[in-house]
Amino acid sequence: MVYTVTFNPAIDYVVHTGKMLLGSVNRSVSEEMYFGGKGINVSIVLAELGVPSKALGFTAGFTGEAIEQGVRAMGIDADFVRLSEGNSRINVKIKAEEETELNGQGPHIGEDALAELFAKLDRLQDGDTLILAGSIPSSLPSDIYEKILQRLSDRKIKAVVDATKDLLFNVLKYRPFLIKPNNHELGEMFGTALTSDSEIAEYAAKLQDMGARNVLVSMAGDGAILLDENGRLHRCGVCKGKVKNSVGAGDSMVAGFTAGSLDGDYEYALRLGTACGGATAFSDGLAKKELIYELLKQL
Repeated sequence: MVYTVTFNPAIDYVVHTGKMLLGSVNRSVSEEMYFGGKGINVSIVLAELGVPSKALGFTAGFTGEAIEQGVRAMGIDADFVRLSEGNSRINVKIKAEEETELNGQGPHIGEDALAELFAKLDRLQDGDTLILAGSIPSSLPSDIYEKILQRLSDRKIKAVVDATKDLLFNVLKYRPFLIKPNNHELGEMFGTALTSDSEIAEYAAKLQDMGARNVLVSMAGDGAILLDENGRLHRCGVCKGKVKNSVGAGDSMVAGFTAGSLDGDYEYALRLGTACGGATAFSDGLAKKELIYELLKQL
């Protein structure tokens, strides 16, 4: 079973408008609502690929109820911890001549709620996959990723961690199955700018030496590089299409790689991850199955 964790899920309220005038009343041209958060995004794309997952995390208030109902309506097993106070956040994304975002803070997560999440995580068994993605709310300990992986270290869990800098460095000792920095994040981790494939491969190998099993480096319009746990280096280009959306493309790549790697074929996993990322980038929302497999043929 695949488990995803979203500490701070949200309703994304996307508003399309013409020219945005500050200090004035602006009218929308169209609007959409999405139930999001990086882990939930991964679960949604996994569902498109026919891979079941259980979505964990925290929800609160009427917005939290809407998130849970929306996730379940997409065929995903939602098993969130319900908080007694506050509301899950609403993120307002204004798409005008320039894109502007206003993201909510989300509810406070107390020790009792965290203990309840740990109890759910304790049910994971050998062979399960756990996906940890995104930033950590201020009400949670900054080392929460480490605490989770340390708690599960006695089991053969395939951990996927999509985080940056210290959050990523600090979990490498637990030998995560997959980490996915982009090329800029990879360079920042080592205080350098990476300008070539060979340099990216060199620093991906450093992360592998520190404990990561598979290192997937996304490079936006330049494709992606994968250094797999067998020591093989893979290079994949990008899909062709018109970019409409950047939200969730990285999460979609994680979902595609996770689904594609279930049989141990990392070359296919890289291509499927790239197709999923492209399908989201070329859509108004997250990737749909038909477009994913159409783009996969390009690769």
